[in-house]
Amino acid sequence: TQGVSSAASDVYKRQLLRMGFSSIEAKRIVDGCMERNLIAHGAGNVVYRLARAQGTDVRTAGLALCEDRLWDEAAAQF
Repeated sequence: TQGVSSAASDVYKRQLLRMGFSSIEAKRIVDGCMERNLIAHGAGNVVYRLARAQGTDVRTAGLALCEDRLWDEAAAQF
């Protein structure tokens, strides 16, 4: 997965856990970022920028990504 090690993936997941996401939610967001070549920007940063662009909070933005919504909008922030 784009040269992202398991340890690096864990760092991104821990970042999302600190932002209030569950382990399952964090995994979905990190996996989605990796699938869409956004992981280099940082999973937390992807969620944060999406939230800012949508005028919502990070929890709402992250949950939308978990539900496989708003990925195009997230990618457009970079």
